[in-house]
Amino acid sequence: MSIRSSERAPTFYDVAEVAQMLKMSRMTVYRAISSGELRAVRIRGRWLIPGPVIDALVSGAIEGGAS
Repeated sequence: MSIRSSERAPTFYDVAEVAQMLKMSRMTVYRAISSGELRAVRIRGRWLIPGPVIDALVSGAIEGGAS
């Protein structure tokens, strides 16, 4: 199961998109990135979260592995 709904989901999401998907503030997403809870890459000053990271987060929650 995937939180990414379109047939061809984006390879990366920005912080605002992830915050909207997970129904949390952008600051909470930034804190999760800073603490290492959410893997992301920084490109030219912008944090991007790979789509597979979101998929793994959802799968882990469904399987009971998310903390």
